[in-house]
Amino acid sequence: MKRASGILLPIASLPSKYGIGCFSKEAYDFVDKLREAGQSYWQILPLSPTSYGDSPYQSFSSFAGNPYFIDLEVLIEEGLLTEEECAACDFGDDPAKVDYGKIYEERFPLLHLAYERSNIAQNPDFIRFVRENADWLEDYALFMAVKLRFDGAAWEEWAEDIKKRWDYSMDYYRRECYFDIEFYKYLQYEFHVQWKKLKKYANDNGIQFIGDIPIYVAFDSSDAWAHPEMFQFDADFQPIAVAGCPPDAFSATGQLWGNPLYKWDYHRQTDFRWWCQRLDHCFKLYDVVRIDHFRGFDEYYSIPFGDETAERGHWEKGPGMELFHALRRQLGDKEIIAEDLGFLTDSVVQLLKDSGYPGMKVLEFAFDPREETDYLPHSYDRNCVVYTGTHDNETLVQWYKGLDQESKDFAAEYMDNASTPDEEKYWDFVRMAMMSSANTCIIPVQDYLGLDAESRINHPSTLGGNWEWRMSSDMMSDGAIEKIYRLTRISSRLSEEKQREENEKKELKRRKEQELTDLTVQDALPLAKGDKSKYVLQALGYIADHYGDQDISITTIAQHLGVSEGHLSHVFKKETSYTIISYLTQYRVHTAMKLLQDCRYKVYEVAEMVGYRDVAYFGSTFKKQVGMSPSEYQDRCR
Repeated sequence: MKRASGILLPIASLPSKYGIGCFSKEAYDFVDKLREAGQSYWQILPLSPTSYGDSPYQSFSSFAGNPYFIDLEVLIEEGLLTEEECAACDFGDDPAKVDYGKIYEERFPLLHLAYERSNIAQNPDFIRFVRENADWLEDYALFMAVKLRFDGAAWEEWAEDIKKRWDYSMDYYRRECYFDIEFYKYLQYEFHVQWKKLKKYANDNGIQFIGDIPIYVAFDSSDAWAHPEMFQFDADFQPIAVAGCPPDAFSATGQLWGNPLYKWDYHRQTDFRWWCQRLDHCFKLYDVVRIDHFRGFDEYYSIPFGDETAERGHWEKGPGMELFHALRRQLGDKEIIAEDLGFLTDSVVQLLKDSGYPGMKVLEFAFDPREETDYLPHSYDRNCVVYTGTHDNETLVQWYKGLDQESKDFAAEYMDNASTPDEEKYWDFVRMAMMSSANTCIIPVQDYLGLDAESRINHPSTLGGNWEWRMSSDMMSDGAIEKIYRLTRISSRLSEEKQREENEKKELKRRKEQELTDLTVQDALPLAKGDKSKYVLQALGYIADHYGDQDISITTIAQHLGVSEGHLSHVFKKETSYTIISYLTQYRVHTAMKLLQDCRYKVYEVAEMVGYRDVAYFGSTFKKQVGMSPSEYQDRCR
């Protein structure tokens, strides 16, 4: 992945009308804000339908889209709903939170009403969509329709004939549930039409979507019901073992996720056909895909089905590189991010290296002085994606408040920001992530905005209160966008479009400066009297340095401009020092060395102009690349 940056914001967290974020005008507005902030990526959470616990990681299908994200205002524009019908619904009374109970009760009747008015069966685009997606859509729509007939019960509780998909039973329910099946197909059609339009708009504006897929599927899903042969099930379609994590310092009994485990021998025999179909589908939805729990492909934790804790689980070997070789054979090279967080064995590290995928670095995991860690920025290589935190973490503000004093002291020493007020330190962590050598940096929007605990997305291993947070429409103000843009620019992460704009500005500035330097000093001075802009000051500083034999001193120029000699020197030195730091950030070390050699001042003389931490970062980066400090290098050049 290129050196760039993006923002993490779930679709559900957008400030759309009618209770939940969706593919509405607010989504397009957010794309515009990302573009203006110089970003390249919008990272979202899985777009799958939510089920138990409202989690997008426990879905009824790994292929279907969440019907909650269908924009009701589009259906109003199409004449399928009215504003009065939508306004009459109770979607909850707190605009800062999603009320999933009310969304479920109110939104589906509205969507069904739109379906009844749509005459969708006669729509050739709908017919083509159903045909092109039949390999997953037929099973999903039937699964949801039958679930409706059994009052929402999990498929393991259905009558045996349909639970085990006997032929006559499948035919029976296809007839009996015809219109319910068509309704669920209609929802998927509307979802994909609206998402495709939003994705095109984003891509046309230089924004790519980073999607997210869980490694596992839910047991109560169309995937498990339609393809029991892919999972570790017994003859009665009950799991033999389920997924989770072993006991650790955070949980004495481990984590019991309950997802069915894959029968990897079966997948090998099919050359991982289902996995390739799943990833192929994902890359139609997203530009980049983050695969959750990457270590599970090396080894996965197997817990006996029926256990109430994860304590009796054990590790089993996963498919390893066999799977990723199959993906490359069938799909070609794709942009994938490996979620490799947590305790990593040597074999997991080797798998990540062999795959070539960038792993993840999370700053909130970095500042425990009692442990060795590779989450601190000085240890990064470029092939990684750095986050301040993820959807599973506390916001930076909340996290920093909860640190013990030893960890806070360690962070202050590492970043040299002990004098920064605590309420402002979140920005130092954001800045450190952006200035790191990681090719890609993704910051949750809450961390850019300095929000506290109330905006946390998810608290793992808990039920209730998760996936609910929504941003307000005024949070991403022009000031916030400008602040993000400036940081993106100085860290050399601007989008291609914004970098072109910056280059055009620099070229225009260079031409103006060249015009001035081509003039004689006598011609330049009168022009400067009416224009004290920075480029004029820089140009005259240049003239002073290069035309000293004309007996025009910097003091004389400063007098003509009506500014102090110190101010004129300050502007020139400040711009040069920023240029050096920018070169180093982009690993243009030799260019930076040449600039240092040409400068008539020591690097640390500009500390007050650019901020000590920038210079410290410059110094450490320089030493890492060159093998000596900037001062040592300058001494050697003399």
